Amino acid sequence: MSESDDVRGSLQQMRGQAEDLEKAAEQATDPAERQRLKDEAHRLESRSVQVSGMASGDIYPME
Repeated sequence: MSESDDVRGSLQQMRGQAEDLEKAAEQATDPAERQRLKDEAHRLESRSVQVSGMASGDIYPME
């Protein structure tokens, strides 16, 4: 398994977790819990974009 396969797998896992968190946020009844789940999903999505950019050779990671 190559390094790019590892990165691709990590990205898919992060995106899947972010999607799961978004779904959980939609079903949460507590507003604080809903916001916490949305924030965590956003953090994972941002991290996956950053990792993806770095893996593609972009020397300026997105913030």
